[in-house]
Amino acid sequence: MRVAFDTAPLLAERAYPLGVRRACAGLVEALERGGRLEVVRLAPERGESEKAWRQRRVPAELARTGAAGFHALVSAFPLRGPGRRVQTVHELPWRHGAHENADLRHRLWAALGPRRADAVLCPSEHVARDLRRGWLVPAAKVHVVPWGVDARFADEAPPGVVDEVVLRRYAIPDGPFVLCPGAVRAKKDLAALLQGLRARLDRGERGVHVVVTGPDTPDLRRDLGLVSRLELSRWVRTPGLVADEDLPSLLRLASVVAVLSRSEGFAFPVLEAHACGTPVLVPRASAQAELAGAAGFAVDARDPASVADGLAAALERREALRYRLADGARDFTWERCARAVEDLWLEWER
Repeated sequence: MRVAFDTAPLLAERAYPLGVRRACAGLVEALERGGRLEVVRLAPERGESEKAWRQRRVPAELARTGAAGFHALVSAFPLRGPGRRVQTVHELPWRHGAHENADLRHRLWAALGPRRADAVLCPSEHVARDLRRGWLVPAAKVHVVPWGVDARFADEAPPGVVDEVVLRRYAIPDGPFVLCPGAVRAKKDLAALLQGLRARLDRGERGVHVVVTGPDTPDLRRDLGLVSRLELSRWVRTPGLVADEDLPSLLRLASVVAVLSRSEGFAFPVLEAHACGTPVLVPRASAQAELAGAAGFAVDARDPASVADGLAAALERREALRYRLADGARDFTWERCARAVEDLWLEWER
């Protein structure tokens, strides 16, 4: 069966979130390796409007290639043209008080797209529940297909790799540290961890360094102001962007990985941390908590005392959990994700 896939998120000039890019690349590449579907990659030309491309050019491409349909790796898809439609809804941030990617266009596609699509994929049950709450969304169309974790995330460094080198490279002090990957945007809620660290220090517990990766942003500068007001400057490090090849080492060396975002659809750092044998701090009743399962340290991110308690428990049990965490993360592979997508399309062929 030949299926067209929207690979617009893979174009460097398109401003898609990193998680969407990784989901698109991981799934499409796994499908191409699997070979059960013939993947046709479709993407707009440089400078071309995506809206015009999807609604004007893609229908003609579907007819020309003889594809059985169009699989969108985002919520938008062509309304005209032959074949079936699969929509992907990564998250509904407005339901959780987050403003990023919560504009009217995204809301309309999430509300009305499922009426036209033949199936809607969500990366977690958390997102699927949000989506089913919409009165226009046919619940039977909603399918949960978790993304995968790249094999490079593992609890042991590969031959020739010395993890500790990254500590010097990014000027990270010796001793335990909490890693906050990409917590330079408001939705990542770095403030929750900072307030938790302040509560930990106020009750006389040992301090722990916080390492925040990602570029300089207005949201990060605002949180650094909070760092100053809470008198935490000696405990917080902002090394900037971390090279992709250094991320597994950093995850293995971290004592805890904090993913306290107000809204996430999947949260790659949760499973990547577990694959590296490192516990995660997550908000209760979130996509992060769903992925972390019983091995995650779920807290009330609005309560500094709860965050401090979760941090203390994760630090205490870090080594005891190492191999259990890695074993659980191995279930989340791109091959498993691809098989679920293949099964969905091939079922329509029968």
